[in-house]
Amino acid sequence: MMHISFFLLVIITGEVSCKVCSYQDVLDYLNLTGDTSVFKLTRPVLDHTHTTVVKTDLILYAILSVVEKTQTFVPFVWVSVQWKDERISWDPAQFCGITEISVPKGILWKPDLFIYEMIEKDDSPQNPYVLVTHDGTVFYDEDMRVISTCKMDVHKFPFDTQECSLSIGSAIHCVKEIRIFPFSNSSRATQFSREVMKTQGEWEFLKMSVESSNISLYDRRWELLVYKVTIKRRHLLHVINFLLPVLFFLILDLASFFIADHRGEKLGFKVTVLLAISVLLLILNDILPSMSNKTPLIATYCIVIFALMLLSLLETILVTYLIDKDSEDELGLCDSGELKSKQIKTDCNTEIKKQNGCSCSYTVCESEKQHELLTVNDEVNYSGHSRDTNALQLIVDELKKLQNMMLQHFGPREERVKSVFWAKRINRLFFIFYVLTVSLFLSFIFMEWYS
Repeated sequence: MMHISFFLLVIITGEVSCKVCSYQDVLDYLNLTGDTSVFKLTRPVLDHTHTTVVKTDLILYAILSVVEKTQTFVPFVWVSVQWKDERISWDPAQFCGITEISVPKGILWKPDLFIYEMIEKDDSPQNPYVLVTHDGTVFYDEDMRVISTCKMDVHKFPFDTQECSLSIGSAIHCVKEIRIFPFSNSSRATQFSREVMKTQGEWEFLKMSVESSNISLYDRRWELLVYKVTIKRRHLLHVINFLLPVLFFLILDLASFFIADHRGEKLGFKVTVLLAISVLLLILNDILPSMSNKTPLIATYCIVIFALMLLSLLETILVTYLIDKDSEDELGLCDSGELKSKQIKTDCNTEIKKQNGCSCSYTVCESEKQHELLTVNDEVNYSGHSRDTNALQLIVDELKKLQNMMLQHFGPREERVKSVFWAKRINRLFFIFYVLTVSLFLSFIFMEWYS
């Protein structure tokens, strides 16, 4: 009798151990191999008053692009969604301990979640399957390239910090039908994102916060899950490529005050520096957005420096004008002296041809001192020869030179000294004003940037 019982026990144990189970058995049991429209047409509840609880999680995988000009934030995120389908369940003991299966996502209902800030359709490869557990819990994971809008404040560019939101919510199901809760809190989401972060580019990821919010419309209320991503710009590249060159051009403009004013190199140098600043302003115009709530500090920085350089150029033009005016006055006096000399020579030659040497000497003497010309007249009357006429001409030339020297030294010299004095004084005062203005302005700008 004992042997028979043992034999029957061995047979039963062998049959149990040889039983083979497959995922297809589970699918057949759940009726997911035939017409599956009943599983995907309506919300997966047995009673319509039941609320479907959807748990979601968003992990930042990479920061692909941040475009200030179009106010666009492009991250690559990993979205995980979980909900329960009340129409699906099985006993794992009846199917060799199978607790979960993967099925195509097209045969089951999925919550109609979307990102409110998303402005373009995602074209990245999608996960074609969902994971279903024995108690009806459905897990769906998907990687997404999100092109979203983000209201950016570029007032402190390039030392700015931006906060972009990704709001996840249902399109048609209100709070009575779907409730959305996060898997992870803010600290865990930030930690997970830092661990899996692949690339950040120009930006540095700081933190991610998670909070719930509601929106109401037409007496209906929808629940949203808002993920706020805080990023900070890496400013070193902009400082090297933009801020420092502008500062160097400003230093060059300050150094140009030590160039001599009577030469044209100073004016040409300042114009060249001003054109270089104009090129940098064109580059800045391509970076910053067209509309902004506040004027960017970097734009103020460039415009004020441009204006100071423009004032410096105008001051250089004024000083150059004053110095050139004195030079023209001196040249005018010399030219007038030469014209008088030529006129005297012409009159003299004409009189010599018509009359004797006495008449010519008398004409010259009327423009010179009387006692000197009388002596010359006596000599001409006494000699009457051509040799004496040549000597008289030499004396007239010497008198002309003496007259020009006296006019230059005793005539316009006071005005010339006065003009040069004011030119140097204007240059010195403007240099002091320039240095003080630049120092105060740069101190204000840098305090604003780092505040």
